[in-house]
Amino acid sequence: MKSGLFQSETWTLAWQALLANKLRAVLTMIGVAIGNCCIVLVVTVALSGKKYVISQIEGIGSNIVYAELTGSGSSKSLTASDQMNPSDMAAVQNGIPHVLRAAGTRDFQMTVIAGGRPHPVTLLGVTPGFQEIRNLLILRGRYLEPDELDSHSKKCLLSESLATIVFPTDDPIGREIHVGELTLTIVGVFRERIATFGQSEITSETVLVPFPLVAYFAGDNYFGVLYAQADGPENVASVTQQMKQVLQSRHRATAKYNVRNLAGLIETAREISFALTAVLLLVALIALTISGIGIMNIMLVTVTERTHEIGIRKAIGARNDAILYQFLTEALLISCTGGLVGIAVAVALPAFANSLIGYFTVPVGITIPISWISVVFALVVSCSIGVFFGYLPASRAARLHPTDSLRYE
Repeated sequence: MKSGLFQSETWTLAWQALLANKLRAVLTMIGVAIGNCCIVLVVTVALSGKKYVISQIEGIGSNIVYAELTGSGSSKSLTASDQMNPSDMAAVQNGIPHVLRAAGTRDFQMTVIAGGRPHPVTLLGVTPGFQEIRNLLILRGRYLEPDELDSHSKKCLLSESLATIVFPTDDPIGREIHVGELTLTIVGVFRERIATFGQSEITSETVLVPFPLVAYFAGDNYFGVLYAQADGPENVASVTQQMKQVLQSRHRATAKYNVRNLAGLIETAREISFALTAVLLLVALIALTISGIGIMNIMLVTVTERTHEIGIRKAIGARNDAILYQFLTEALLISCTGGLVGIAVAVALPAFANSLIGYFTVPVGITIPISWISVVFALVVSCSIGVFFGYLPASRAARLHPTDSLRYE
């Protein structure tokens, strides 16, 4: 009688054997299901986390490069000639390929009167292009008009937090605010699309004004931060390098400029995500290995319990490979069925979570992705574990001697 792993008779006998011990089979499958569920969920969580972190970093600004004057390598102190100015901005804008736009900022620490007492704020002067680079979110009112940005216009925008402090119950649009010696008219309320928590020149209490007004008030004409926006993520590195070269070539050799971009943060986020995914996948594989050992133990017990049945089958002509394939098929059924159940649960949970996201306050566009590669990987691993750990019991059953098996009670 011919027999093989893919013959219907082998699968029928295996199913009948498992149905005869339903509770034992189900409990063994649960271990495999948990391991498979862990594999898929680990990859899903890792992908969701990486996607969210990268979107947060990119939300600070699209393909931005920024420069700051950090010091001088000589014993001499910094001079006005070392400072970045509008001519540097024009050189970056027009002289570096793949620069979409450039902008500069200058900030001062000042005070406003709120609730009868002085409150520290940051007066931030910006040039045209800053809004497009930093992608600020206008909550009320409007942004500064081009003609206002190019003049000494006393129009301003307040950060959301500052607007709440100065005008807790009133609409600030159209109202005046006294910032130090300046009287400004409020045209809008804004916030950063992604909070930088004071790591940029924008703080929680910021007054945004045209740069010419700040330059006139300060009596000089230089930037604290100079921005450039690359026309694509693939050009950020080259723009960063060229921007540093342009600044160094236009100022004293001893002046030091720190020119950076967000690519390093994004790459770090990817590396951390990969490391966490690898560690968690290792834990999931250990769980699957433990469940595989459980399969082997159960199958060894099954072989012992069915020794007499094996003897009868061999006595009527069953070959060793028929016995081997039958028990191997039982182990494969346990691991594959448990794996499919685990995968189904792991796929259902993110799908359910995605359906609930709309009912909660979450960043726009955030979803929980399902990696179908991890689904296939989990199924292949679980089936492989069933075959690997099921081989020893199946081989032991195939090697039993018919006479000894028939005498076994």
